[in-house]
Amino acid sequence: MGISRHATAHWEGDLKSGKGRLGTPQSGLMNDTPYGFNTRFGDVKGTNPEELIAAAHAGCFTMALAARLTEAGFIPASLDTRADVDLSMEGGPTLSAIRLVTKASVPGIDEAKFRALADDAKQNCPVSKALSAVPITLEAELLA
Repeated sequence: MGISRHATAHWEGDLKSGKGRLGTPQSGLMNDTPYGFNTRFGDVKGTNPEELIAAAHAGCFTMALAARLTEAGFIPASLDTRADVDLSMEGGPTLSAIRLVTKASVPGIDEAKFRALADDAKQNCPVSKALSAVPITLEAELLA
């Protein structure tokens, strides 16, 4: 049996002057978090879909990498990942690229093994699979 999570969105008004609120009632982490045109395309405080996709992808990939490393007998001391999600406006709004940048401290692993496990995590984390229509790149750095 799988798990199911949900989030909520409420919107009022037109696209440019309207405003919305997002929520994650199960965790309570977001409760009436603002989002709108100016949080997406401007500098108004709030969130936007691309930021949330980036957070989901960074978290999912990092957990998948931790799992791959652990399964291979390497316990990571630390994994830090940044995900950048690009929204292109050419031909209509579309996600055009995702860049994952991870820095890892993993005792006892060599660069080639680390890179192979990182590539596997990138290909097989559930969020990467869901976003497979978007080009995803990975820069993986093994720290000394």
